[in-house]
Amino acid sequence: MTAKATLQLSRASSIVMLIGYIAYLVFQLWTHREFFEAQEDSEDDDDVTEETPVIGFWSGFAWLVGMTAIIALLSEFVVGTIEDASNSWGISVSFISIILLPIVGNAAEHAGAIIFAFKNKLDISLGVALGSATQIAVFVVPLCVIISWIMGITMDLNFNLLETGSLALAIIATAFTLQDGTSHYMKGFVLLLCYFVIGACFFVSNRPLDSDPNGVKMGLQSSTGTVFRA
Repeated sequence: MTAKATLQLSRASSIVMLIGYIAYLVFQLWTHREFFEAQEDSEDDDDVTEETPVIGFWSGFAWLVGMTAIIALLSEFVVGTIEDASNSWGISVSFISIILLPIVGNAAEHAGAIIFAFKNKLDISLGVALGSATQIAVFVVPLCVIISWIMGITMDLNFNLLETGSLALAIIATAFTLQDGTSHYMKGFVLLLCYFVIGACFFVSNRPLDSDPNGVKMGLQSSTGTVFRA
């Protein structure tokens, strides 16, 4: 498949994924909201106390907008220094952008999921973890492709073999872990081992940032910047 055909297919697939994500939001938040509400045990109904919000809606909205602006500003500096950090540390750009940055950038999200898990609220923990991954894969990445298209930047969904294989492994491992509806430490240990293997693969991978597997430059530096800014 030529580079032009790959780009056109990526843009068409991005539009389809965005439509699917919007339909998923409608399904989750409006038409079938009861499917996603946590079910409380009947014996615990007497012990449940109604929690009062710490801040109001508009205060929370103002904080959200302010923190988003600050994070967007900091992301500009991060994107501009990734390649220099890769050269100075001797670590591949893929390892920094796929392993290190998500750990640091989503630290609060990870802490929240762990806290909810300790409180035996696994529905919320899974919603935080899987919801974020779904949002990135089905919304943020396709949106970046569309925005790059509007800006005249060449960005496609033609990931290399390592990235595609890692995504497939993560999906399969998560699906088999959750299929029986139970949880114990061994499942978490296996998932951590899978994560360490994926991290080791990206650590030893040293694929150039501006090259394509077929030898065609695809403007990946600009597209990577677009992803991190989003």
